[in-house]
Amino acid sequence: MAELHVIGQIQGAIGFPSQNLFCKWGVVAGRSWELLEGLDSGQTQLDLAPDGEPVVWAHPLDLHYACRGLAGWPKLYFQVWSQDIHGRNDICGYGFCHVPTAPGQYEIECPTWIPEGTAGERIAAFFLGGNPRLKYEEVVYTPGDRFRLNTVSAGLVQVQLGVIVKDFERNHVHFG
Repeated sequence: MAELHVIGQIQGAIGFPSQNLFCKWGVVAGRSWELLEGLDSGQTQLDLAPDGEPVVWAHPLDLHYACRGLAGWPKLYFQVWSQDIHGRNDICGYGFCHVPTAPGQYEIECPTWIPEGTAGERIAAFFLGGNPRLKYEEVVYTPGDRFRLNTVSAGLVQVQLGVIVKDFERNHVHFG
């Protein structure tokens, strides 16, 4: 079978209103993809970065897939969370990016967003805290209804990836 290796790290984040952040992450791939080794989801540690400095997670990624076709090429998705001085967690951003399809080293900045929410939710968030959340989180990385969402831009998740492909041609898996 054709194989894909993705090795790298979730480096950190910039541009969020809070500097006390952690990230829940995952990888989703189609039915023709089988994860042979590695974890396809996880969470970084919490980092409190000085003002104006990037949040640093340096969380490792190491995935090894076998595939029968290109449909459902793997995607990384992220939820960035902040923690206040009382230990309460609040969502700061959702985002996703495709794993690059060509072998090589990549520096990726994944834009994130949060739902805008209704006027009542925005007022409640201002006075009480707690940004609006998605009811169904898979809308972040699946095509379809995402275009109906009203969102507000959040910060960027910085990812460093090395992509290695093996035996795609030999197994008649072609990029078009």
